[in-house]
Amino acid sequence: MTKEPRSFGLRNITATAAPRTLMDESGAKSDPVWRARVLTLFPEMFPGALGHSLTGKALEKRIWTLETLDIRSFAHDKHRSVDDTPAGGGPGMVLRPEIVSRAIGASLKGVPEDRSRWPVICLSARGRPLTQDRVARLASAEGVSLLCGRFEGIDQRVIEAHGVEEIGVGDAVYTGGEIPAMALLDAVVRLLPGVLGKIESTQDESFSAGLLEHPQYTKPAIWEGRAIPEVLLSGNHAKVDAWRQAQAEAVTKERRPDLWRAFRSIAELDPAEEPEQSDAKHESQTRPSRKKD
Repeated sequence: MTKEPRSFGLRNITATAAPRTLMDESGAKSDPVWRARVLTLFPEMFPGALGHSLTGKALEKRIWTLETLDIRSFAHDKHRSVDDTPAGGGPGMVLRPEIVSRAIGASLKGVPEDRSRWPVICLSARGRPLTQDRVARLASAEGVSLLCGRFEGIDQRVIEAHGVEEIGVGDAVYTGGEIPAMALLDAVVRLLPGVLGKIESTQDESFSAGLLEHPQYTKPAIWEGRAIPEVLLSGNHAKVDAWRQAQAEAVTKERRPDLWRAFRSIAELDPAEEPEQSDAKHESQTRPSRKKD
């Protein structure tokens, strides 16, 4: 028997100047929830991937809410045009400041004026990289307004006028800010209380201690001639922890030299924070040899 697709309360796609909640209000609860308001030319793209798995379940439970504002609905001409040619010439089009400004203003109705409690973020390739630390701070806020750019970008004057923070997701250029917005929201929602089964799941993963995560293994003990490292089957938790720390350091040094330098700088400032590694050197032949920087 085929299951009917879940709509998350979304029935009709219509242009509106007011935020549209993508969740059935019948299940509303009085407790505060984390809120996301997305400003986009393509509101029909949401919730998209966010409507599935853990983020989708959290959306159904109203651990968080998702609203969209159609930027085009803030255009006042009969063609609802939102862009114009770049000043100074060049290819492409630029989103006009007065239209984007009205959309941002609508997204800030009824929310805290303190931008630490409710940031306004534009997803942009020229923005500062999204980090786990920034994700954690967003999760501790009350909500966020996310501005999804399109075309060649957004008029800089509206970015400055509203104090918009620009964030990039990876060193890549996307066709628009919608997919990066989903990536940001996915990262934030998983940190909200009640989304993950165990809070420990977020404490031993990539970036949680300034390093990439160590390799993971599961049954069977031997697969296609490849065995799980013996230390992981030893039952010695101290040796397992040391092995995982050493592996995390090795993979970070190899793949993310920038993170490795930052980690080493912190360790040099406070040598007591540098983890013990002696056991790990003898427990795994899979670990790359460590060379002095």
